[in-house]
Amino acid sequence: MPLSPRLSPAPSQEARRPAPRATAAARTGTVCVALSAVLTVLVVLPWPPLLAFDRDVAEALHSTAVTEPALTRVNRVLTDWVWDPWTMRLLAATVTVWLWVRRERLLSVWVAAASALGAAVQQSLKAVAGRERPRWPDPVDSAQYAAFPSGHAMTAVVTCGLLLWLARRYGASGPTWAAGVALAVVSVAGVGFTRVYLGVHWPTDVVAGWLLGAAVVALTAVSYDRAVLSRRR
Repeated sequence: MPLSPRLSPAPSQEARRPAPRATAAARTGTVCVALSAVLTVLVVLPWPPLLAFDRDVAEALHSTAVTEPALTRVNRVLTDWVWDPWTMRLLAATVTVWLWVRRERLLSVWVAAASALGAAVQQSLKAVAGRERPRWPDPVDSAQYAAFPSGHAMTAVVTCGLLLWLARRYGASGPTWAAGVALAVVSVAGVGFTRVYLGVHWPTDVVAGWLLGAAVVALTAVSYDRAVLSRRR
């Protein structure tokens, strides 16, 4: 019997099945949330082996920062200007406006919401954990607010992750994609190093920022795909 013009066939099981990329993003986000939750608990308790690890790494890097002023100046420029959270947020805001002008309104809103979510999560956790920053008799830099998680590290992951996600959606591949990934990895790893090297964060602050940032990007990718799918139905 022919279908009525007002009716459409029900979507098949294959159509309803999540895309492999969306499934991978969901799993990545779940793992990152779980690991960051465990790390948060260990920091809040606090767990002595974790504190000892943080102290050993932070002391080793700080001693180098004190004896290498030229390298320390380079790290301060990188952390205060190149990879500063406001630099990253300005980059994300620029992309958001670009998407809006291109009439990619839903995508623009999603990128803006992801950046805002990242900032809200990091500030909320800082208030909850209330972890003190390292204190040194001979500091080479200073920072405000609580230490856990690192806002620099988390903002870098959120921004770089969103840019890579958008680049992939717009078909980036080959040398262009490889260059983007390399730049993102250097930025994320580099800003994490500068925060510990300059003595304003513990290593686990940075790791938590990385994990939470990755979780935000994964959540953004999954929720956007579901929003697009629901609009097409």
